Order: sequence, then C-alpha cells, then structure tokens
Amino acid sequence: MKYYEKKGLSEQFIREMIYRNYSPRTIENYVLQLKLMHRHFKVPLDEISRDQFKTYAYYLVTERKLSNVTINQLISAWKILQKDVLSRNWENIKLVRPRKKRSLPEVLSQPEVQRLIDALSNLKHTILLQIAYSCGLRLEEIQNLKPSHIDSSRMVIRVEYGKGNKSREVPLSSNLLESLRVYYRRYKPKNYLIEGREKGSRYSTTSFRKVVQKAALKAGIKKRVSPHLLRHCFATHMLEKGINLKRLQMLMGHNSMRSTSIYLHLAQPSKSEVPDLLAY
Repeated sequence: MKYYEKKGLSEQFIREMIYRNYSPRTIENYVLQLKLMHRHFKVPLDEISRDQFKTYAYYLVTERKLSNVTINQLISAWKILQKDVLSRNWENIKLVRPRKKRSLPEVLSQPEVQRLIDALSNLKHTILLQIAYSCGLRLEEIQNLKPSHIDSSRMVIRVEYGKGNKSREVPLSSNLLESLRVYYRRYKPKNYLIEGREKGSRYSTTSFRKVVQKAALKAGIKKRVSPHLLRHCFATHMLEKGINLKRLQMLMGHNSMRSTSIYLHLAQPSKSEVPDLLAY
C-alpha cells in the first residue's frame, strides 16, 4: 500500500505547503524526499518511527554520500508531515540538523569573466552569460525571466518569485540593455526572455551549463565553471567595487546576512584597507 493511499497524506502534505506559499520547486523536492523514504521502508510514512528516520538519514549520509542540503530537505519535509499533517508533538521527535559546510566558492577575476563572455559568437549564449554575471541571478531565475521583466525606464530587471517565492529588483547595465535590444530584434522571444530551440519554451538547465563550459574551454580558463559561478563572481566583484554588504544581500536575494558575508572572504581588499606590513 502506498503511503498516500492510506490516509491521503500526500494530498494533505502538498496542501499544507501550498498554504504556506512554498515554491513549486520546494514542494517537488520535499515530496520526492518523502517518496524515496517510503520506498526504502515499504511502509506508510505515518508508521515510520523517529529511530527509523535517523537510521535512514545516516544511510543517506554514509552510504549514498548525499549532501547536507538534501538531509535538511528531508528533515524539513518530515517536520511538516509530523507536526502539521499528523498533528504530532514535534518536541518529542525533534531532530538535530547536520552542520553546514562553509567552504569558499571559487571565483574568476574580472578579466577572466570578460574573456569568458567574449569567447562566444552566438548572441543568445553571450546574453546568458552577461545576465548571469552582471545581475547575479540564480540559474532558474534567468530561465524564468520574461521580456516584461526588463524595465528600461528605471534600469532594473524584476526577478519574480525567486528562491523562497520572493521577488526583487536588480540593476540593469546599460551595456546589457543594448545587447538585449539587439537580441530581441533578432530572436523575438514569445514567452521567456531567453528561450530554448522550441519557440516559447524555457531554456534548459543542461544547455545553459554546456554554454558556460564551452565558453571556458574556448577562453582557456582552467577553473571549474558553472552558471552559478558567475553569481559568485557578481557578488565578489560588487564588494571589490565598494558596494554595501546589506545592499548586496538584497541584490542576491539572501534571507540571511550570513549567506552574503561569505563573499567578504573572497573579495580582494584595496591596499588602503589592508596595508602591507612588510612594505617599509
């Protein structure tokens, strides 16, 4: 018997997240985590004990080598199911979340980013890289952009329903605007600003990654590149240009200043901020 056939738990679980205004992607991830656990135990989810849950999480970490992000998604889904769907006392079954790894992302220098962008001759591919770098958007946020989100009168791009279902505005570079005007006249996008091969379709994640990798290869960049790397470059270079950390947090769409402050470790300070003590 599948767990969602027993008491309609799946429907209740999804309704609870929709009520909380969770993003479709988050709902999809949480539902997937519970389904995988159900398949592992082959019993309804409401019959899985706290000890069984911890054993399963331990298995995911030690055997499957899954990330802390995935384990935290599982715990969050489990909490909603137990507390809000099954009306159980969470304090009695509360679980400690794994500590997050605070590793520093690798970034490119500004000349390296420029080489990356200049390496491509395809206008659509160039636009993708320009948006990713000059706006600091997440991959999915770029995929969801529409022509109506470009506000040239105010020189901003509106990011609707980004991570956490939040909207924000980011500055629109004058150089990017000129490139977008050329791009729009040539491609005439129907639904999304950057569309896939089929008119009106979203640009695929796989294709976006291949574009970045191709650009790195042609530019002779040996560092490991990805669409998200350009977001890291945006944040790092913004700090190096002197932007306020709180302002950067708003541009990045971070909930916590802690997420933004990691870029302080990447930005290269000016000599006036950190003097060379060996320079007599």
